[in-house]
Amino acid sequence: MVCFQTERRRLFLNDLQDNMTDFNYELPPSLIAQRPAIKRTDSRLMVVGPETQTDMFFRDVVELVEPSDVLVVNDTKVIKARIAGTKDTGGAIELLVERINEPTIALCHARASKPLKAGRSIHVDDKTVEVLGRGEELYEIQFPIDVFDFLEQHGHVPLPPYIGRADDADDEERYQTVYGLTPGAIAAPTAGMHFDLALLEAIRERGVEIVPVTLHVGAGTFQPIRGDGMNQHRMHEERYRISPHSRQAIEQCRGRVIAVGTTVVRALESASRTGNDCGETRLFIRPGFRFQRVDALITNFHLPRSTLLMLVSAFIGTSRMRQVYATAVEKGYRFYSYGDAMFCERANV
Repeated sequence: MVCFQTERRRLFLNDLQDNMTDFNYELPPSLIAQRPAIKRTDSRLMVVGPETQTDMFFRDVVELVEPSDVLVVNDTKVIKARIAGTKDTGGAIELLVERINEPTIALCHARASKPLKAGRSIHVDDKTVEVLGRGEELYEIQFPIDVFDFLEQHGHVPLPPYIGRADDADDEERYQTVYGLTPGAIAAPTAGMHFDLALLEAIRERGVEIVPVTLHVGAGTFQPIRGDGMNQHRMHEERYRISPHSRQAIEQCRGRVIAVGTTVVRALESASRTGNDCGETRLFIRPGFRFQRVDALITNFHLPRSTLLMLVSAFIGTSRMRQVYATAVEKGYRFYSYGDAMFCERANV
C-alpha cells in the first residue's frame, strides 16, 4: 500500500509540471497540508471581496452569513474506495472504486504492472474479486459480497495523491464532513470538512437555512488538464441529486445562495441549465461562465491547472484569483484537501 502511495504521488506531481500560464502558481511543498487542523474550525479562512482580502479563522464564518442567506452543503459520504491486493500471478495491484453499478459490481481504476485481462482474479486479504472486463479507462470488477460491505471491511480511505503517506484511523473521521450521509464519493467535498456540529448550529441560530444536495465526487477531480488546454478537455462525469425541499429553499432565497464547495456549484449550476434535479453532469465551469444560482462560495485552495482552480477563476476573475493565491502563499496558508479555506463573493465578470 505504501509503495503505491509513493508512486502515485510522484506521478501526480510530475503531471503538474506542464501548466497553462494563467492557472499555474509556485507553491512550496511545505504548504501542502498532510494533516488537518487539530479542530475542524481552527483552519484559517481568507475572505475574498472584489478588492479586499481579510484573514480570519473558519469558526468566524458565522459572522459572514445573514439570516436571509441559504447555505448549501454536499451530503455525499466518502467510501473506503482504495483496495490493495495481489494478482493471481503474484504481482501487487491497487484498485480504486470509481462507481458502484450493481450491489456486487463496481467500475474501478487499476494500478498494476500490466493491464488486467477478463477472468483474472485479485486476492484481497482472505477474499477474491474477479475482473469482468474493461471499458475505456475503468475495469468492471465482480465482488463476492455487497461492494459497500466489502470496502468497509477491506478498503482504505482514498487520500489524494499529494498526501504523501498511507491512510490511518484518524483519516476515517477527518477525511469526511460531519454531515455526510449518502455513501458514494471517492474524494471528500473538502470545503465542508471545516464545519463541526456546533458551528452549523450557530449558523442556523443566526437564521440561515442549511440545505443539502448530493454530488458523488470522483477521481477526476484531481486530474490536471492535459493536452491542448481547456478547449480539448473532457470533463469527468459525476452523479448529483437535489431534493424538492432544497430546490424550493434555493429558489425562494431572499439573500445569497452560498455554496459550500465546488461540488455544490457544479450541482446547482447543472440543474439550473438542464432543469434536471437528478442526473449526471460533465459541466466544465471556466472563465467566461455565467453563474445563475450561486452568489458566494466557500472553497479550499486548489491544484495548479485543475478544473477546480478554473471554476474559482470564473467565480472571482482570473487576475483576482492569481492575486489571492499569491497572497495565500506569502502568508503561509495551507493548501489542498486538508488545508485552509476561502470565502468568496461572486465577481461581476
